[in-house]
Amino acid sequence: MEKTIAQQIIQHKQHPNLKFRLKERAEKFTDLLFYTLFDAETPVEQNMFELEKIFEELVDLACWNVNKTCSSVWENYIASLPGILELLNLDADTFLEDDPAAISKEEVYLCYPGFYAIAIYRLAHELYKAGFPLVPRLMTEYAHRLTGVDINPGATIGKSFFIDHATGIVIGETAHIKDFVRIYQGVTLGALHVAKNLKNVKRHPTIENNVTIYANATILGGNTVIGKNSTIGGNVWLTKSIAPNSIVTHTPDIKIKTANNE
Repeated sequence: MEKTIAQQIIQHKQHPNLKFRLKERAEKFTDLLFYTLFDAETPVEQNMFELEKIFEELVDLACWNVNKTCSSVWENYIASLPGILELLNLDADTFLEDDPAAISKEEVYLCYPGFYAIAIYRLAHELYKAGFPLVPRLMTEYAHRLTGVDINPGATIGKSFFIDHATGIVIGETAHIKDFVRIYQGVTLGALHVAKNLKNVKRHPTIENNVTIYANATILGGNTVIGKNSTIGGNVWLTKSIAPNSIVTHTPDIKIKTANNE
């Protein structure tokens, strides 16, 4: 009985490249990268050798196309790490400057899920640009699971990016966020609709410099541009561009009654 069932399961397994060890090793790689960049007690040079070993495993597990080599990615990737760390330190500075609840940069690095999500996005984005398959998405999905922030590694995000409270944020693959942008919990930068033939089309909005987007705002569409220095209020729904220096608000019809004025 068991043998028959096992044979049926094997018969229906259709994906010879689907090895969940890839997911586990990508998560280990992500953790080790984060510690290498930020933990004061982690030996950087020693960790670089360990990271390279794990990356070689990822190459074996993720690079299924025999006509496209992935092994050459590593040297360029590690050369990019100082620049990524420089960007992340600017992000951390912005958290400390903008959030009155933040008391130190150490608190930002240790406690802020928004900063962690940005860090893993930036580390994954560099691999995404290099065309390294699947691993960048596994890295950002790992951060998504831990933080509630879903940033596709294909998104483009400028310097000094701030995410407050973090939970429920969605940033799509072709979103373009420029410098000094601040967003709050529940914000969606998404597509107007989903169709497979839109794979290589810009589907998600562009957010210009120095824009603030408050909680639960939804901005959709690849042609939608939020002009610089604008403020998007909470619960706003936008599918069209707005000019620079705009303030966009949503005003719900709220009625409050008390026992004395019923």
